[in-house]
Amino acid sequence: MADKPNRNRGLGRGLSALMADVNAPVERAPAAADSAPRRPDMMVAIERVEPNPDQPRRSFADEALQELASSVKEKGVIQPLIVRTSPRDASKFEIVAGERRWRASQIAQLHELPVIVREFSDTEVLEVAIIENIQRADLNAIDEAAGYKQLMDRFGHTQEQLSQALGKSRSHIANLLRLLNLPRDVQTYVIEGQLSAGHARTLVGNEQAAEIAQKIIQQGLSVRDAEKLTKADPAKQKATQNNRVRAAAKDPDTAQIEQELSSQIGMKVSIDHDANGEGGRISIRYESLDQLDDVMRILSSS
Repeated sequence: MADKPNRNRGLGRGLSALMADVNAPVERAPAAADSAPRRPDMMVAIERVEPNPDQPRRSFADEALQELASSVKEKGVIQPLIVRTSPRDASKFEIVAGERRWRASQIAQLHELPVIVREFSDTEVLEVAIIENIQRADLNAIDEAAGYKQLMDRFGHTQEQLSQALGKSRSHIANLLRLLNLPRDVQTYVIEGQLSAGHARTLVGNEQAAEIAQKIIQQGLSVRDAEKLTKADPAKQKATQNNRVRAAAKDPDTAQIEQELSSQIGMKVSIDHDANGEGGRISIRYESLDQLDDVMRILSSS
């Protein structure tokens, strides 16, 4: 795409207006300042509408498309597609939101589609496509987390901004992002529906996550049972023991700094120096999602 993402732009008024278009029903109860139902800008021939070639969503379930096509054939396209003039052919329109409806309409052999035309840059189109995917009802936890990460990495959005724009809690977004630290095979179990997001959260940070995940699936364990299994995991117990040994071996100056930092932020802070060099790692232990929010606020303000 020609436009480069603007990391400082934030979720602007234009995007909020578009998301209102995407989410609002075609017919709505009239208000004092809005006496007419919302209408599409126009009806256009279906062959003049084309998908976004950079649409991040590549898979569309055939069964779900057939169900939507049956509904479209019977009732028509209830919610207009959001489009822009195609940058490749000015006589056509490129889909910003609503590709599933376009595909279903083709199956239903419709000749025209209702559209709402908007002016959006390439960057905004990609941004909205990612957000629309996140809002899918059938989206699995890993793909949802990947969508959040894309918005943060590519557009510089914070968890707080995403929370406000998408109506998701900050803890929900933070929890899902943690799942991306799991091994690829464990993430695949979640994508395929073999593990729930709750099961997967119990495995984050566990060196034996893949093996434990297989046990959870084979034995059909509940999330509570999975938590017990991970706490009883020998590898995790050994890691905890090693941490205690390292803590006991720290010099007094390091221990003092840890204590001062822990007092300032109200959470356990651990400092580990590299064996050969001046670098190292600072770890903050949070006991709840509220504490994680506190950490994020501290880092954001600084």
